[in-house]
Amino acid sequence: MENKNHVILDIENLTAAFQIHKSRVVAVRGVSLYMEDGDILAIVGESGSGKSVTMKSVMGILGENAQVKADKLEVMGKDLLKLSEKEIRSMRGSDMAMIFQDPMTALNPLKKIGQHMVEVIRRHRKVTKKEAEEIAVEMLKKVGIPSPESRMNQYPHEFSGGMRQRVMIAMALCSQPRLLIADEPTTALDVTIQAQILQLLKKLSVEEKMNIILITHDLGVVASLARKIAVMYGGLIMEQGTTEEIFYHPAHPYTRALLHAIPKCESGCRERLEPIPGHAPSLADPPAGCPFVTRCSFACQECRKEIPKMKQYSETQRARCIFLPEQLDELRDKRQKADRKEGEDHDGK
Repeated sequence: MENKNHVILDIENLTAAFQIHKSRVVAVRGVSLYMEDGDILAIVGESGSGKSVTMKSVMGILGENAQVKADKLEVMGKDLLKLSEKEIRSMRGSDMAMIFQDPMTALNPLKKIGQHMVEVIRRHRKVTKKEAEEIAVEMLKKVGIPSPESRMNQYPHEFSGGMRQRVMIAMALCSQPRLLIADEPTTALDVTIQAQILQLLKKLSVEEKMNIILITHDLGVVASLARKIAVMYGGLIMEQGTTEEIFYHPAHPYTRALLHAIPKCESGCRERLEPIPGHAPSLADPPAGCPFVTRCSFACQECRKEIPKMKQYSETQRARCIFLPEQLDELRDKRQKADRKEGEDHDGK
């Protein structure tokens, strides 16, 4: 294990369950994540895969009906399992902060932007109101909001979606956290603004020495930003690795399916996208085996029996699949060959 000072996040076997009426929904089913200082980690997966619940478990902001358990849950060497609610609350903002995906609902429409900023600053720093206002203006300037002094007196509805998201990032920066969790920060934004927000996060990671966890459903979004990627599905980590390993040597069928669903503009050819058939499993009644079994074109009977164990492929890459990557390639090639032969036979008739 690395020196504690260099370990930002260390999670082992995290589970998060919700009691809803008479049923128990296990949204996170044994997640392990490790993040070192200087990392930008992307957690990728479809809606309902457990990404946000995992990070909200770390932040300690799930509802009262949530039950969170883990073998280890540490942020910067602090054991969250042993801390009181008051101690965890003091860590929010100062050690870790979270940006939510819908800034309009996260900001109070009755409060001016300046009020939001000053409130956050004074909660975590011992400064006067005037000093807090000066810090707020500086933070708004840092995230690229023009005329920050006048913007302080405006309400959230007077800002565009991209500008509101910048305000949320500025609020998170006010207390100078070491760990910033961005939950789908570009979902409601157009492509141009998406690129600006991602570029801003990348810049902040360097200038502010901030570690970032980016939650998203789009692998394409994280290609130029993340250094490591964790792919989630059905409440489980299906694959982990560096960005290069995930994009160029994916080891899990779900990761491959996500990559095939990304438009490839650089080829210059018109290609049909390959959507993933079916729907994500209900976590109120998940399948006994691999959660991806009903949608996987490589699935066999063994996949239905039990959840596959993680296999290690390199120091940084591991995947939860009974097949090795070369076996998946072989099965894919055989299927493509059979499809071509069937097409030729059909044309011959």
